[in-house]
Amino acid sequence: MTKELPELAQGNFYYESLGDGRFRSTIHAQGAWNEHEQHMAPAAGLMADSLERHEPRTDMRMARLSYEILGLIPGGTFHIETTTLRPGRTIELLQAELVANGRVAIRATAWRMITSDTSAVAAVEDITIPAPDDCKPFDGAVIWPGGYIRSLEMRVAEGHRHGAGTVWLRTGHPLTDKADSSDFVRLMGLVDTANGIAARVMPGEGSYAFPNLDLQIHMSAGPAASGLGWTMPSPSAPTVSASRPLSSMTSRDPLAVPNRS
Repeated sequence: MTKELPELAQGNFYYESLGDGRFRSTIHAQGAWNEHEQHMAPAAGLMADSLERHEPRTDMRMARLSYEILGLIPGGTFHIETTTLRPGRTIELLQAELVANGRVAIRATAWRMITSDTSAVAAVEDITIPAPDDCKPFDGAVIWPGGYIRSLEMRVAEGHRHGAGTVWLRTGHPLTDKADSSDFVRLMGLVDTANGIAARVMPGEGSYAFPNLDLQIHMSAGPAASGLGWTMPSPSAPTVSASRPLSSMTSRDPLAVPNRS
């Protein structure tokens, strides 16, 4: 039986803002595993946007985001509920829930911490990766279906293969029809793409399914201007750094698990 497709918004953006925390997804937010679901990447960006706008404080920044993916993320209309779990003078814990069809599909928590001048001890030790101009264009839609993957511009560095590789990503679509999201939010809206940038096995019928159950993001600093850099050099925790206006990823793919469908 074919699942009925949801009613989608129309436009060259990922979500239409309906007001009061309500949104409707477009085809550009469509997932790769099922055509009636959303991809986690833009959904994570939208939840980060809601968290950033919740009781904002100019003396604080996001330090860690933790997403729990509680099941399929339905396409179409949904809403996001944002609350403060732990208020404080120097640290705060926020929560956002994406609710669709009467069910919480994603729960996100974010630690927000006070900022101070740490220039005396600041250091960047990120690995060096090839610049976008030194990488080859790559059509991710050849491997992965869905509107979200089709919305991306990808470039891969020399040596990209099944299981490991460096990829630069860019999207020309704003997160919402208002086109007013921050660089931090734009970065969060690309991060989950890491699950498939160098898949060890080809997805599809008769193969394996490996949708992630969660997403953890630790940030030592926020992105500077439009320079967004993302690198995952190993299965250990990723690091974020300022880079070019593209978002970069280096990935070694996790072990695949059998398709349970």
